[in-house]
Amino acid sequence: MRFLKTVAVAALCVLTLATLASAGQNKFGVADSRNLTITAPTRVGDTLLPQGEYRILHTMEGQNHIMVFKQLKAGKAVETRVQCKLVPLNKRAEKTEASYVLNAANERVLRSIVFEGDTAEHVF
Repeated sequence: MRFLKTVAVAALCVLTLATLASAGQNKFGVADSRNLTITAPTRVGDTLLPQGEYRILHTMEGQNHIMVFKQLKAGKAVETRVQCKLVPLNKRAEKTEASYVLNAANERVLRSIVFEGDTAEHVF
């Protein structure tokens, strides 16, 4: 009887750990929600986002991958939606990195972002 209880507890622990390990990422190899600090005004899609803290949600609209940037501040917060393409990585990203370009108006434009632990890069 005691053996069965021990086996049941061990099985429950393994199941819990497996669930927690898979909960962070969806089937595309990226997390559904992340936080990001934007250190300077940055154009994302058609919107110029002010510097600040943002929650980024990865969602699907049909076959389209959509990133939703929501500013984390009280009052009138900025929000934008932009389509992205997921590019698989050879291994899990070791750190969060973003790449930018300057447009004709000398604005910083987000071109791609990869989050620590993800296995795909978001390209805009």
